[in-house]
Amino acid sequence: MTIRKVGVIGAGVMGTGITQMLAEHGIDVIVIDKEESILEQSKQHLIQALDKSIEKWGITETEKKVILSKIHYTLDKQSLKEVDLIIESIDEILDEKKELFREIDQICIPSTIFATNTSTLSITELASETNRPDKFIGLNFTYPVTKRELVQIVRGLETSDATYQIAKEFVEAMGKTGIQVYESPGYVTVRLMMPLINEAINIVMEGVASEEDVDKAMKLGFGFQYGPLEMADRMGLDAVLRVSEAMYKEYGDVRFRPALTLKKLVRAGYLGEKTGQGFFRYENGERIK
Repeated sequence: MTIRKVGVIGAGVMGTGITQMLAEHGIDVIVIDKEESILEQSKQHLIQALDKSIEKWGITETEKKVILSKIHYTLDKQSLKEVDLIIESIDEILDEKKELFREIDQICIPSTIFATNTSTLSITELASETNRPDKFIGLNFTYPVTKRELVQIVRGLETSDATYQIAKEFVEAMGKTGIQVYESPGYVTVRLMMPLINEAINIVMEGVASEEDVDKAMKLGFGFQYGPLEMADRMGLDAVLRVSEAMYKEYGDVRFRPALTLKKLVRAGYLGEKTGQGFFRYENGERIK
């Protein structure tokens, strides 16, 4: 099965990155969200990303137009009727994801494969809401999607070998490397990243080092592109909090218990890059030094 048309549900940071990756590889993309303003914001962020690529001689203006022509933004889920693949990337809220998959299961043709970008929730539980658990899989992309090679391909209890193989070939066609992961909250990357982010916050809370120096330590000492605090900002601090809480609930391990400062920032509306303020300040996607 060749994937030619994909529906991306959720036009946030990850959804926008997935959309850009797909369109750059010649895939027709239908982007769905529940508000027109979110779709417009996603479109503008993608245009900004493409303009930066033009400035760096990565693509031409013509290529930019071709990429944008591959993307259709809409609120209408009925437009997903005949896509080959759905990639869901909405908030990590179990009930909302369940409701979404129940709805689109009635819309999409039987051959459509459903993929979720979740990093903490059960693939098997989400798949059970549909009539296609054998065609349900996790595709957990790594931020920033267009620059990171890794995709965790997560198998639920009933995910078929055929679905896994199609997903693996699709991921490779996008220039990514997929690793096979069996269902477990956080999989590999998030399970390792959440304790790192939490400990980075605790180090700042204890006055051991500043936010700037904590991130600098990991960037210069271990070759990270982003330090853990900037990574949290770019993931969205509200998303980091939800993931941490979900993993703490699942494992009962204090490693995953969200730091108090993280909770305070989220309560204050400081959600990171998307609001312009988190541990650091941002403007048009760029960190302000």
